[in-house]
Amino acid sequence: MRATFRKAAALLAAGALAAGIAGCAGNGSPAGSNASATPTLSGTLTVYAAASLKKTFTGLATRFEASHPGTKVTLNFAGSSDLATQISQGAPADVFASADTKNMAKLSDASLLDGEPTNFATNVLEIAVPPANPASVWSFADLAKPGVKVVVCAPQVPCGAATEKVEKASGTTLQPVSEEASVTDVLGKVTSGEADAGLVYVTDVKTAGSKVKGITFPEASQAVNTYPIATVGPSKNKELARSFIELVIGSEGRKVLADAGFGAP
Repeated sequence: MRATFRKAAALLAAGALAAGIAGCAGNGSPAGSNASATPTLSGTLTVYAAASLKKTFTGLATRFEASHPGTKVTLNFAGSSDLATQISQGAPADVFASADTKNMAKLSDASLLDGEPTNFATNVLEIAVPPANPASVWSFADLAKPGVKVVVCAPQVPCGAATEKVEKASGTTLQPVSEEASVTDVLGKVTSGEADAGLVYVTDVKTAGSKVKGITFPEASQAVNTYPIATVGPSKNKELARSFIELVIGSEGRKVLADAGFGAP
């Protein structure tokens, strides 16, 4: 009888242990289902960004792809006004990052954004001249001297609108030899020797390195550009878009932008 009792008790204990293991597996242990796992991002994300963001966003796109295997970020850089026009005409952008709030507002007013834009950086103008500074440009007023070949952004481009603000605030009227569609085009005129000076952003001068000399001027504080970013409403990749925006506005993105010379929003 005692042997029979001990055998029955052993069988009961084994059954209880098996039931416990099954219960644990059903509650999310490695032996159970993956219901609690984070969904994997995949697909192609198309980002339209202001020309002045080329270096920083190229780097951030590489980081994003590395953090999310199976994703690809396609970047389109141009003047913010041109990008806003392209998107309003149906260009397949998922994310738009503008160098000013004005061009972002155009898309917001047209109900082409998914939610409110987020400001993520600021930038100010700086004068770029060739390393030897042949025209002896040392101030904003020097840009108006006779014979100085100065290049600026077109008025509809954020850097051009900022230039106009500085002109009005300082009472200085410039006579540019050309007005370009983007800040990178202005910088190109200076680095190629086609211009004595160009009005670009602080970040562009830093990116150009030894190719140009940067001349800061106090009047630049009269025209600080704020950069907003948003998901484009018609985007079919909103989850990807939101994740990329989180990278830009998060601590990692802020550090990349600060290292490039951008200010905080």
